[in-house]
Amino acid sequence: MSDPRELFPRDPDATNVPPFETDDLRTQLARFLDSPFADPSGGSMKVGDYQWGVYAFFDYDGEPIYVGQTRERVRVRIRRHLTNQRTDAVAMSVLDPFEVLDIEVWPLPELEGVNKKDAAAKAKLNALERLITEEAVERSRFKAILNEKDPPVGAVTVTAPPSFRARVVSDRVFELRRHPDFRLARRALIISRLAQVISEREVQGGLRRVLLTQAKRMQWLSERRYQALGGAASVATEGDEDAES
Repeated sequence: MSDPRELFPRDPDATNVPPFETDDLRTQLARFLDSPFADPSGGSMKVGDYQWGVYAFFDYDGEPIYVGQTRERVRVRIRRHLTNQRTDAVAMSVLDPFEVLDIEVWPLPELEGVNKKDAAAKAKLNALERLITEEAVERSRFKAILNEKDPPVGAVTVTAPPSFRARVVSDRVFELRRHPDFRLARRALIISRLAQVISEREVQGGLRRVLLTQAKRMQWLSERRYQALGGAASVATEGDEDAES
């Protein structure tokens, strides 16, 4: 029998030790945010240290699931989403951090040091978020992502700058979470929580759109699992086996 200490190198009963998956996310996220990023002007900085930028989250099927922007540093905004659950998206069960496999960031190095209230800079940031959102929706098999609100409308147009994308879970966590049945169970839990939020509030169309998108994503994954077993033929076979027993 394996020594439990090999699976849990630190004492899991210690009050200052977080669960393995929580600790792993913090470690992998720090590695991602500390990754060097060389911008087109020749400068280089840790990707998480850029003040202005747009980011996107992708799930275990490569689906884009959420797009956001920041004017307070990429590091601060993404960590707030995935580690302390203080954003509306996570608190209201719009976004599930357990679904995030990859993150892509589009920094705007030319805006470094610009006041976050600067109108021209905000217009450029909004335009980039709008562009990345439109591209994410187009790439999605569901033609939808999980954002409750659409990006601000504006007259400015931009092209996507260079980006940085990487995985933010370890191989061990990937193996724990990648199984479709695990993800179905998790997705059902999130849908239930979101439906509860909707039932307790006077909500606008955004949250209901998210619920619909989540339901479509769950149906697609359920259908894929069902068909992998043979679909209707697998149910007929089960019936034959029951009759013979």
